[in-house]
Amino acid sequence: MSNSKEADPHASRWRRFLQYIEVPTDPGVPNTPWLNRDLIPMPKERRTYKIWSYFIFWCIGGLSISAYTAGSTLLAYGLDATQAVVSLVICGLIVGVLSVTCGWMGERHHIGFTVACRFCWGMRGAYFPVIVRTFVAIFWDGLQAYWGGQAVAVTIGAIIPGFAHMKQTLAGGILLTKDFIGIIIYYVFFIAIMRIPPERLQKPFIVSSVMFSATLIGLLVWAVSNTHSGGPLFQEKASPVRGGTGWTMLFGITAILGAWSGGTIGQSDWTRYANRPYAPTLAQLIVAPFCIIVCATIGITVTSCAQEIVGSLIWEPFLLLAALQNYYNDSPRVRAAIFFAGLSCVCAQLGMSIVLNSVSVGMDLSGVVPRYINIRRGAYLLAFLGLASNPWQYLSNASIFLTVLSSFGIFFASFSGILLADYFVVRGCMIKLEDCYIGDKRSIYWYHNGVNWRAPLAWVLGVFPTMPGLIMTTHDATAWNVWVRIFHIAFFVGLLISFVAFSVICCVSPPGNVGIGALYHEENSFEVEGELETEEKEKGPV
Repeated sequence: MSNSKEADPHASRWRRFLQYIEVPTDPGVPNTPWLNRDLIPMPKERRTYKIWSYFIFWCIGGLSISAYTAGSTLLAYGLDATQAVVSLVICGLIVGVLSVTCGWMGERHHIGFTVACRFCWGMRGAYFPVIVRTFVAIFWDGLQAYWGGQAVAVTIGAIIPGFAHMKQTLAGGILLTKDFIGIIIYYVFFIAIMRIPPERLQKPFIVSSVMFSATLIGLLVWAVSNTHSGGPLFQEKASPVRGGTGWTMLFGITAILGAWSGGTIGQSDWTRYANRPYAPTLAQLIVAPFCIIVCATIGITVTSCAQEIVGSLIWEPFLLLAALQNYYNDSPRVRAAIFFAGLSCVCAQLGMSIVLNSVSVGMDLSGVVPRYINIRRGAYLLAFLGLASNPWQYLSNASIFLTVLSSFGIFFASFSGILLADYFVVRGCMIKLEDCYIGDKRSIYWYHNGVNWRAPLAWVLGVFPTMPGLIMTTHDATAWNVWVRIFHIAFFVGLLISFVAFSVICCVSPPGNVGIGALYHEENSFEVEGELETEEKEKGPV
């Protein structure tokens, strides 16, 4: 008895501590193992994104440093500038279509990717795609932070020329000390911005998109007015590294789609904030392709002209700004222009990181531990892991980075194919939302021990054909055979095979929970059932 009495105070203190660190709640929305306020269908009062909001959203996503540097991916594999622009047009159109389809469930049911995986993969099986997306986002977030830190360093260097000319390095000479200082300052800004809830980020997005758009226009005017042409890149002939021009274009398109696949599959994370049906659609179909194509084309043009002016090929706009400060011998007028341009690059990186990584992965992590992680805490955890990933290391070799981009597309393409097949073909857009938050056999999405075996089977079928080519390419960059060719179109292969495979499997073995629920989330059609634990004994659908 004495032992038990002595243990009770410790247990009580531990319970109080766990209660203390739980995430905030809303009235009627408790924290359970399956939900918190960030995971429920978005309440009407938090649906603040209008049509113009999604225009600004895609200005952030399309007019970005990632889109600006997309041309380097294509030209590095031997395409000429014209072929690269054609490839970018194709990429932009595909991104637009995927954004509409992947975002439909968010617009109609006001749920994000994290919850959508539950009706598709099962309540427990949903952890797999969520964890994979989180793992990939760690590296993307590290990349965005590294670029953001370099942009901060350029901005500070425009004010303090001595800082711009610092040569000290870290990490074996790969990382400049000034860039590391910039990364730390970048994260300070990031932490402050993430204090703003996602539904209230429209105004910061406007500031970021306007500033970076002005920088793009300024760089383009400077470049073309100094060279009176498109620069030497538009004069060079195509020289495909492997295979013919067609295969090279396909590989470039696959690499770009792999880079954007995390953003397209996570569209529902943002369309759930739409204040009316079809609010995101026009921006997804028109603004998204337009901004991506225009920004990448400007990137190719400015880089080409800058090569003729400064004598070196510089793809990242913030590094070009640093080179221009040296080229013009720290001229005060030039430094003033570089300060504002560098600041716009910082804002662009902050916006891009929030749009593509922080909010979506914050919600993913929230779905893993809803009681203790919400979007904000998840975003902070992602930022820490992104820094710990040492992005300066995996960016030191461009060819390896291109291969990594393509491999990301392998996994996300299959996730997209399964999700689209389940939502549109199998279920006809009908979902019973309440059961997406019940973690036991009472839920029609419990399947067999919480896993819908059809989804992992279709995912393996979609991923497997592309893996041999990935392995061969990684070990031997000159390899060229049928497996490598399949890897060159990995995104399309994974998307189509997983889509067809899941549809066929569900036709042969129907899940048993089809046709239940609603086509559209009505405001009063969702009720939280309180503290829902796992493990009941009645049998659910298989």
